[in-house]
Amino acid sequence: MSRLKQKYEKEVIPALIKKFNYKNIMQVPRLEKVVINMGISDARENSKAIESATNDLAVITGQRPVVTKAKKSIAAFKLRKGMSIGAKVTLRAEKMYDFLDKLFNINLPRVRDFKGVSPDAFDGRGNYTLGIKEQLIFPEIDYDKIDRVRGMDITIVTTAKTDEEARELLKNLGMPFGS
Repeated sequence: MSRLKQKYEKEVIPALIKKFNYKNIMQVPRLEKVVINMGISDARENSKAIESATNDLAVITGQRPVVTKAKKSIAAFKLRKGMSIGAKVTLRAEKMYDFLDKLFNINLPRVRDFKGVSPDAFDGRGNYTLGIKEQLIFPEIDYDKIDRVRGMDITIVTTAKTDEEARELLKNLGMPFGS
């Protein structure tokens, strides 16, 4: 069992029950999944871009990404329906806990001038989205092998009903919120 999952069961559940006065342990918010999405803007000119982005995501997450396709054509962006425009990975269970543990304790502190993540990036339903400007903060990525610096969105989906519950859950798990 991963460190983060043990921390959740031993420390976070009792803390949340105490703070929000839950009557049943099933009311306590928990992590459902983590979705990592990488949009690839240069995919239409460069066919290798999708391949290198999927390789980066696979190395970071330990799971094979799904290539996302355009849902409709947009002439202004020279985009046709069905073109490959990105890659995403959905992590659940052990892989999700391992990824978040690395993200909170190793990767985010490696960001230059890091002052913590925004405490306001919740969607109103207890989910948190974090944008990362470059994939180089992950130690698994070899600097010499990347063709282009790419950003990604990391969405943490929880079972929390409100943003306050989700914020408390993530804070207790060790998410480095800024001021």
